[in-house]
Amino acid sequence: MRTGLFTHSACFEHVTPPGHPERAARLRAVLDALDADAFSSLARFEAPKAEYDALQRVHSSELVGGILSATIEPGGFAAIDADTTMSAGSAAAALHAAGAVTAAVDAVMAGRIDNAFCAVRPPGHHAERARPMGFCLFNNIAVGALHARMVHGLGRVAVVDFDVHHGNGTQDIFFSDPNLFYASTHQFPLYPGTGLPSERGVAGNIVNVALPPGAGSARFRAAFEEQILPALAEFGPQVVFVSAGFDAHEADPLASLRLREEDFAWATQQLCTLAARQCGGRVVSALEGGYDLEALAGSAAAHVRALAAGGKG
Repeated sequence: MRTGLFTHSACFEHVTPPGHPERAARLRAVLDALDADAFSSLARFEAPKAEYDALQRVHSSELVGGILSATIEPGGFAAIDADTTMSAGSAAAALHAAGAVTAAVDAVMAGRIDNAFCAVRPPGHHAERARPMGFCLFNNIAVGALHARMVHGLGRVAVVDFDVHHGNGTQDIFFSDPNLFYASTHQFPLYPGTGLPSERGVAGNIVNVALPPGAGSARFRAAFEEQILPALAEFGPQVVFVSAGFDAHEADPLASLRLREEDFAWATQQLCTLAARQCGGRVVSALEGGYDLEALAGSAAAHVRALAAGGKG
């Protein structure tokens, strides 16, 4: 498999206040891991800025305009909520983060690569249609998903999210469209407080598997095998997106699931295998959470190795 890596140096310029867990060092840890000789075959791409139309397919004009027009002095911060801030470089970082996913879709659809990982920040899956929140400004994975539909004519688009936090933003954007599928494993109770199994979407197109604190590999893999993969197969995706958060790792400081690198690799292999059967192997992944730097680097590397193996590793 030919796997693409999409990133941009602007993503380092989204500066967060001292002590904030979503910091530029996260992206550096991931990219350093992917600079190893084992990843020399990756096709590397500089992410463009997302087009305004791509953002407006997903978000309200007020949200998009507010982020893009924010004026912040160098060294200063603008608070969006208790967890989410912007710095002088945040708007450009967010544009490149969303643009990485649309560019990855274009490259996969053109056959230049088979699948892709977007190493970007700020993350995206908490950003709702009209509200940035939870460290997130634009919903990068949703921007890519609707780009795949509107630009490339893919009718059935799926997102699978294994971040430890529920992707309330992606669910919000997908909930009322039966041709958009969202599945999530996440710890519950935990921020943002959404993601109950009863949240099913307009046509059963939302699948939430809430895992209790302390759950490990067995519960996580059972969630995939018994619920997420069968529902995804029944949906019949034409492309599979992955919200690849690695904060369900046992070392992560913000939650208390007990996953390890091999669990993320296994989940990625399962998704790639299903995609190979159903949609020509088209998988586009984007970085979400993960706040222990060593665990994040190792987990992202395991994820990308599985993408490169196409589900066979």
